[in-house]
Amino acid sequence: MSYATARSVDFGEIPVIDLAGLSMQGEAGLAAIGAAIRRAATEVGFFYIANHGVPQPVIDEAFSEARGFFRSPGAVKETARVNALHRGWLAPGGAVMDGAKRPDLKESFIFGLDLPTTDEDVLAGKPLMGPNIWPPSIPSFRVAMDAYYAAVLACGQRLLRGFAAALDLPPDHFAAAYRKPLARGSAIWYPPQPPELGESQFGVSAHSDYGCITILAQDDTGGLQVQNRAGEWIAAPPIPGTYVINIGDLMARWTNDLFVSTPHRVVNSSGRERQSIAVFYDPHPDTEVAVLPSCVAPGAAPAYEPTTCGAHILGRFARSFAYRKDPQPAS
Repeated sequence: MSYATARSVDFGEIPVIDLAGLSMQGEAGLAAIGAAIRRAATEVGFFYIANHGVPQPVIDEAFSEARGFFRSPGAVKETARVNALHRGWLAPGGAVMDGAKRPDLKESFIFGLDLPTTDEDVLAGKPLMGPNIWPPSIPSFRVAMDAYYAAVLACGQRLLRGFAAALDLPPDHFAAAYRKPLARGSAIWYPPQPPELGESQFGVSAHSDYGCITILAQDDTGGLQVQNRAGEWIAAPPIPGTYVINIGDLMARWTNDLFVSTPHRVVNSSGRERQSIAVFYDPHPDTEVAVLPSCVAPGAAPAYEPTTCGAHILGRFARSFAYRKDPQPAS
């Protein structure tokens, strides 16, 4: 396919940040990592992380089990169709980005913090909190994704310290908000994209992510594209041993747009299937997101009114997912 091309870049434009310094005795590397994150978050909105701490076998097993699920018969996937808590299988055509002409050419399986129905936040009806659902005939899928989710959340906790340093905040500034996070995992499968579908078809149309931080693992297929500050589309190819990190709209709001929520898209022109697993790493739904005072110039007013994480995410979901737009039956 010749449309939606992107320029190849060196990794000064989308930098690679080594997180090894976060584990050094006495936090010797924290300031340097914070400075690198600040540069990437303000200038690009995307970066890669190396030495992230998620074991490669855990990643490989999650991709393998997800591949098996997506290749399963439709009847198997239907046993875990997405529910009102945004957990389960989202069928092809179920996601349409704001402004897109066509639904995304993908399907996904969504999971999150697995809370029992007796949990106090579930009983209180906190947005999108509750138990996961899984296809009962593939128990190994659940085991692999649970292990993956736990490992990525541990990575996220380390990464939050780097973000705090990037904003000249104490290292544990974000920790309390993430003790019970609204972190959603999404295993995503993109079929080969036939050229005859035309130039309005994307694996994922151009969009910015809704929440705070996205932690993305991609296979070796490629296809992720990022729009730089000049409006040019550049490729964000897979780099072995790394995750792609990007800033979402809620983190941009939290920082008064100091950190950039960058548009991106997926074009699967490879002629074969493509896989990725994203974790949208957001805090507890009750977390108040008010502009950080350090991100407001003296004498200026914040660009945004306070909101909560849950209210923000629900508002974006309502505009993007078909199952949330279906008319309700008459009472």
